Amino acid sequence: MSTAERLKPVKDASHLYEVERRARHAQRPGFHISELQLSPTQTVPWHFHTNVADTFYVLEGEMRLFLQNPKEEVRLKPGETFTAVAKRPHLVTNVGKGSLTFLVLQGMGEYDYVPMV
Repeated sequence: MSTAERLKPVKDASHLYEVERRARHAQRPGFHISELQLSPTQTVPWHFHTNVADTFYVLEGEMRLFLQNPKEEVRLKPGETFTAVAKRPHLVTNVGKGSLTFLVLQGMGEYDYVPMV
């Protein structure tokens, strides 16, 4: 697969990776809030968004985010937040023994998901 094919933006990434549960709580033009639940073996693979930031808010479990440009590793526990700005590649993992449940607030701007692998 060429770099151009890997970096092709999609409007809906739900078919690209599995999660235990996915729910949309709010959707307005340029902004939406989703809830995801990951098992200890699931990840949200490397990707970035062209125009929107991802703000993560952990409800249950422990999240580990890997980021590039610059390289960084962030761990979040319930009640903690972190924002991955637009165009910054990131990978979301569950480092707990049980499920990880978190909200992701995405906006402001047109949503896309650009897979990197």
